[in-house]
Amino acid sequence: MTATTGSPTHAPLIIDVAGTELNDADRRRLANPLVGGVIHFTRNWQDRAQMTALNTEIKAIRPDLLICVDHEGGRVQRFRTDGFTHLPSMRSLGELWMRDAMRATQVATAAGQVLAGELRACGVDFSFAPVLDLDYGGSSVIGNRSFHRDPRVVALLAKSVMHGMLQMGMRNCGKHFPGHGFVSADSHVEIPVDRRGLKAILEDDARPFDWLSGTLTAVMPAHVIYPKVDKRPAGFSPKWLQDVLRTRLAFDGAIFSDDLSMEAGRYIDGELLSFTDAALAALDAGCDLAMVCNQSVGDGALLDGLLEGFGAAANAGRWQGRTASEMRRQSLRPQSPALNWAALTESAAYRGAKRLLPSADLKEGALS
Repeated sequence: MTATTGSPTHAPLIIDVAGTELNDADRRRLANPLVGGVIHFTRNWQDRAQMTALNTEIKAIRPDLLICVDHEGGRVQRFRTDGFTHLPSMRSLGELWMRDAMRATQVATAAGQVLAGELRACGVDFSFAPVLDLDYGGSSVIGNRSFHRDPRVVALLAKSVMHGMLQMGMRNCGKHFPGHGFVSADSHVEIPVDRRGLKAILEDDARPFDWLSGTLTAVMPAHVIYPKVDKRPAGFSPKWLQDVLRTRLAFDGAIFSDDLSMEAGRYIDGELLSFTDAALAALDAGCDLAMVCNQSVGDGALLDGLLEGFGAAANAGRWQGRTASEMRRQSLRPQSPALNWAALTESAAYRGAKRLLPSADLKEGALS
């Protein structure tokens, strides 16, 4: 592996590990100073004891690593057994809003509390939630992950979820900027194109990001091309990330790339980039952290190639770490100790939140 010269000021890469226990290759990769975090998937889960032990070992290697997961509720929830609560879809909260808005905000806060409390009790620091995309009804990849079609409802319910997460000591990540809900294509397998202009997007899909810019602690851009604004996908676009998100919307939190192993995640200007070049392009555009998922399984050659290639790029001066980006990464780590599972399940806040979630009025489709 190519070593970087000196100590990097910035650990920008988010990677995964192969299974329910660390192997030697995982340990070697996690020790690389360019790695800033780990993202878990269902394959990394067996039960609470195993997940806690896995995260304890990760922290023993690098206490500063940010341990992440995609755990939103509904169909995107990585851990579902051994006591984990089956969280409602965000659409069901939006439907509840149409009947009782104040009840919906109360339940959304409870969902955030339970989500964050259970994850933190097993050693997970951070979840990529909530989704801020609008529900136009045609996106298979977004679907019931969205709260509502109305950006006002999305913003207020998302803020309630974020408040619940914060009560349990977890930061948040709004996704997918400036909005993925309008296009039907799935960016996991193809490049979606949204042909609306900047004004239309800012007045609708991007409004939750605008209204919540002072509350969001992280944002993930969409693997979507908006050709009337920029020919590059939003996650590789300085126009979207620096001119719009940073300057126009005054967002100062962390920006994660979406998964660069996705089919749409490495196409720039019609060219399929290597993982190294894609990560460099995302960071150059304005991302603070570049994420590459599901590459530790098997021989892990592509992941090792990323780490080696990125180290070589740093030594060659193609990339220089940014202190501000590293400070944003560090700010996402929990600032208070987590309750263990026993203490969590005995706490009044958690028990009160749990009582709100199984309510029959959360059954999705009740209004259809």
